[in-house]
Amino acid sequence: MKWQGRRESGNLEDRRGMSGGKVVAGGGIIGVIILLITMFGGQEAQNLVPVIEQFNQQQNTQTTERELTAEEIETGKFVDALLTDNEDVWNKIFKENGMTYKEPNLVLFTGQVETACGGATSASGPFYCPGDQKVYMDMGFFAELKSKFGAKGGDFAVAYVVAHEIGHHVQTLMGTSGKVRQMQQGMSEAEANKLSVALELQADFYAGVWTHHNEKVNQMLEPGDIEEALSAAHAVGDDAIQKKMQGHVVPDSFTHGTSEQRMYWFNKGFKTGDITEGNTFEKIK
Repeated sequence: MKWQGRRESGNLEDRRGMSGGKVVAGGGIIGVIILLITMFGGQEAQNLVPVIEQFNQQQNTQTTERELTAEEIETGKFVDALLTDNEDVWNKIFKENGMTYKEPNLVLFTGQVETACGGATSASGPFYCPGDQKVYMDMGFFAELKSKFGAKGGDFAVAYVVAHEIGHHVQTLMGTSGKVRQMQQGMSEAEANKLSVALELQADFYAGVWTHHNEKVNQMLEPGDIEEALSAAHAVGDDAIQKKMQGHVVPDSFTHGTSEQRMYWFNKGFKTGDITEGNTFEKIK
């Protein structure tokens, strides 16, 4: 992916090299592994929770500080460029549709972090907190995405995840997230899960929309980039995660969508670039 030469966003908070404080499980793309099982998996799946928690246990709970490495500094510049590109695209799309885009902050952290949604650890994976309208990312997630869940990795896998989480911010600004949460009240578990899936797939669609528009302006894509995004989308499908963690799938417990669905909606956003084509609530492929 070509990303050098962008302006600085001004909305990046780099908290890496600092750790400590309360450790509480959070939510995000990989956080579905624990949250899906504890909330929706049933008694059989509940038995897997201790194994998964041990699998992702954070060892350092003492407050420490260290200097960032040269590689970490370069990574920070890369994430800043992604944030900048997302700002440019969504400011333009919102303006064209008579709306105002409020730019979110993106927080890079190591180990654990406190947010308006509570504390979170690296095991949560990247996530968006509507309480403070910030995206939180521990970059160690991407190594695990590749080593434990079979994704190809690469810089555009990072771009896809950033764009997906900012897609959740777009949903917050448009009121979609709030409406979904209201609709879920009083629903059966299976029906509420279907709405959660639609919300996540729409964020994948928005990631594709961002890719479409950013490519037009910056010609960022290199051979293999889209494949990296699709590989990441495939790796974090509910069915892929459940097969990996428990050997079988429970469709009624899905909260993020299957690998096929996630790839489909990212591709649709990438090919159309049209936010009106992303009604995942009407028809989930």
